[in-house]
Amino acid sequence: MVTITEKEFRQLADYIKANYGIYLKEEKQTLVTGRLHNVLANRNFKNFSEYYNYIVSDKTGDAVVTLIDKITTNHTFFMRETEHFFYFRDKVLPYFNSIAKDKDLRIWSAGCSSGEEPYTLAMIIDEFFGKEKMLWDTKVLATDISSKVLAEAAKGVYSTEKIAVLPSQWKLNYIKKVDNAKAVLIDKIRNEVIYRKFNLMEQTFPFKKKFHVIFCRNVMIYFDNKTKWELINKFYDMTEYGGYLFIGHSESLNREETKYKYIMPAIYRKE
Repeated sequence: MVTITEKEFRQLADYIKANYGIYLKEEKQTLVTGRLHNVLANRNFKNFSEYYNYIVSDKTGDAVVTLIDKITTNHTFFMRETEHFFYFRDKVLPYFNSIAKDKDLRIWSAGCSSGEEPYTLAMIIDEFFGKEKMLWDTKVLATDISSKVLAEAAKGVYSTEKIAVLPSQWKLNYIKKVDNAKAVLIDKIRNEVIYRKFNLMEQTFPFKKKFHVIFCRNVMIYFDNKTKWELINKFYDMTEYGGYLFIGHSESLNREETKYKYIMPAIYRKE
């Protein structure tokens, strides 16, 4: 296995942080080496310096896509941090249902990984509105920096083990069994999620309208404090008044610093 020197690790880590916000501490050296071993071997790179030069000189962007796919975990599952979804169903949707005269509800799943979160939101929305759903525009924007997970998410295919946690009514209404091992979400739900590749480190967010709800859970654990606060401020600017930000339970915002109002653990509101 090709080993990485401290200088090479810092060069690669600095590039990743500057462009994607992901902060790799020194103790991640072994992890990075292990995850990138096959990439270097397949391209016959003798060292990580050659690999770094390949990344920064590749005009197609394929090299950096592979790099990000390798170093990001993309670990998620259906109904993760369930109380968030209950709050979304019981508090957020009734509120916007009562005030949104144009029946336009804008929701962003930032760092959506393999799609479990945005699809869960889409199923909750469909169940909540019922027959009224056809009168609403409630499509969920789902973004990630990894092309690989976005492609997988768009398929809407999951193992039967993964969907086991879903309510039985959802499985009946929204899931088609492919075989004993796999199941696929029906088109009605898959079509409610719009997948786009997007880097949260962009200086300005290109969205024309602000969001009523932003889910960005277990993403900022990879960022240092400066990067996190810059992102939170951009989220705040892109949130409608009365709108919500959901973050991961392993994450928190300093209530003295953030302009969001704390509602309950990992849920904040712009007021």
